[in-house]
Amino acid sequence: MQNNNYVEFKKKRDLGEILGDTFAFLRGQLKPFFNTFFKIAGPYLVVFLLCNAFYTYSVGNIINFNLESSDEISSALLIGLSAFLFIISMGVAYAMAQSVTLHYIKSYVENNGTTNFGQIKSEVYSTFWKFIGLAFLVGICVLIGLMFCIIPGVYLYVPLTLSFSILIFNKKSVGDAFSDGFSLVKDYWWITFATLLVVGIVVTIAGYAFSVPSAIYMYFKMGVFSAEIDPSNMGDTLIDPIGIIINMISILFQYLLSIITVVAGALIYFDLNERKNLTGTLERIKSLGNTTDY
Repeated sequence: MQNNNYVEFKKKRDLGEILGDTFAFLRGQLKPFFNTFFKIAGPYLVVFLLCNAFYTYSVGNIINFNLESSDEISSALLIGLSAFLFIISMGVAYAMAQSVTLHYIKSYVENNGTTNFGQIKSEVYSTFWKFIGLAFLVGICVLIGLMFCIIPGVYLYVPLTLSFSILIFNKKSVGDAFSDGFSLVKDYWWITFATLLVVGIVVTIAGYAFSVPSAIYMYFKMGVFSAEIDPSNMGDTLIDPIGIIINMISILFQYLLSIITVVAGALIYFDLNERKNLTGTLERIKSLGNTTDY
């Protein structure tokens, strides 16, 4: 049975509708979505935040020269290890956030506005390595593209962003999802780019807002507001427990804001899929035909 706040994914949308329905979906599914999200992705998020704190503390020690000169090798290894753990944990945490969100939407669409937690959890873990593999492949390709005058990276980012939706909603292999993204955005690259750009700007501005407390605390510790600026205090801020906690909260909110981009990306996928394949229209016509059968 379809609920009153149901958001139809399988239909054409313009930019305004994509933005509006992104927030309408998250607002209407706020409690069940985040209940599911934290149960599945929560442990990975905790590891990511702890690795971030470890990395921040390591950098703060280096800035403050808290380690003796005889410990230069061990200090280099420490910061190298913390950076490695931070990057890996961040990649996995963001991949899990995207996977959980897309599988939640998939269950939502298949069950007409309701979701099945067991199904979502099972599918998230069954596609874990496929998702990680695609994330790694997309990241490498976009990074290499950005190294070549930025423009190739921007061009690749648009179709490859949608490859994750193709992987989940079309149940494709990593290779097929990667290549099908280019076919999906063919003739619609510019409008897709414009939509992703606007969503990115909204998320970035919101992210900056949540990073303000961390910046204010750092400036306070450095003496900016008392006109007694001491840049050397920057390291103290990084190893200060209060500073680390504030930074972790800022990272947490920025992490959660990335969900907006994932939902918008799913809506863009369904919009393009509808324009090219009329999947939703054909399903609605078929369902209307079934209701008239006696």
